[in-house]
Amino acid sequence: MSMTMDQKFEVFSGSLHDRLIQAVSDAGVVETLISDPNLPPDVAILGLIVDSINRRLLAVIHAGDPQPHFDALAAYDLQSRQRLFLAQLTDPTSSDRQIANDVAVDCNGNAYVSNAAGNFIWKVDVSGESSIFSRSSLFTSQHVYSDEPWSFCGLNGIVYVNKGYLLVAQTNTGKLFKVDPDDGTARLVKVGKDLKAADGIAIRNDGVLVVVSQFRAWFLKSRDGWGEAVIYDETTLDTERFPTSVTIREENRAYVVYGQVDKGLAGNVEMEEFSIEEIESEVENKEEAVWVYVLIGLGLAYFTYWRFQMGRLVKDMNKKTA
Repeated sequence: MSMTMDQKFEVFSGSLHDRLIQAVSDAGVVETLISDPNLPPDVAILGLIVDSINRRLLAVIHAGDPQPHFDALAAYDLQSRQRLFLAQLTDPTSSDRQIANDVAVDCNGNAYVSNAAGNFIWKVDVSGESSIFSRSSLFTSQHVYSDEPWSFCGLNGIVYVNKGYLLVAQTNTGKLFKVDPDDGTARLVKVGKDLKAADGIAIRNDGVLVVVSQFRAWFLKSRDGWGEAVIYDETTLDTERFPTSVTIREENRAYVVYGQVDKGLAGNVEMEEFSIEEIESEVENKEEAVWVYVLIGLGLAYFTYWRFQMGRLVKDMNKKTA
């Protein structure tokens, strides 16, 4: 299940079956934002992103078995809620079913869509023209965890970093790639271990990357522009509720959506329920607590020094008046 957020911190969530995009208020009230009956029936909205510059909501559309092949990127005007374009996403070199999965948008409004089946990235420009953007050999040369139920899923979560590049996670290898948005060149980000079953990813304003899998969330940071990265914390998630997406709100707070996607994609419409919960880094919380104690200690030291100085001042004044 997909989730994103706009600059006003309004949450948007995509449906797995109903051709709907919903808005979720801070009070947890869910309302239909967009209903597009002109889309094929039973399609899933697997990825969402807000193009804040052009005030558009971009949605990745995918039809799974047994429906006819269909993958596209839809753009909707956030004010009128009308569809602006529907860009078909195909692979001319293959008749196999593709899986348009997640989407990122750059500062010019160009969208980048990951293909979980074909292991490449599409690009859709502002006018809705689509093309295959990056088909790097790195995407197909990594070790695949072939015995896992998620072994079919390749490139997945994707995010645009404001410094001018893309980061994309690969589910069945646990790898993270840095992609040049100009020519599609990919580089493998060196991480201490594989991010197995990596799904949604999001980047905070302070440069921390949050990666979510069905099992856990990782907090990563890099000092060299994502040539290398370190996992400085991770937290366990509720596997049975199947977390998929992650988004960032104010004060760099990270939220995951629990969507029971395994049941929803299996066709159990009744199970299309979701919840949104905040996840925190225990390491960061401890660091913040240490700083609080340091500040309290400094405050007490300053107060003690102030009382000492005031005491001396009073004594000096008493001596002068005597």
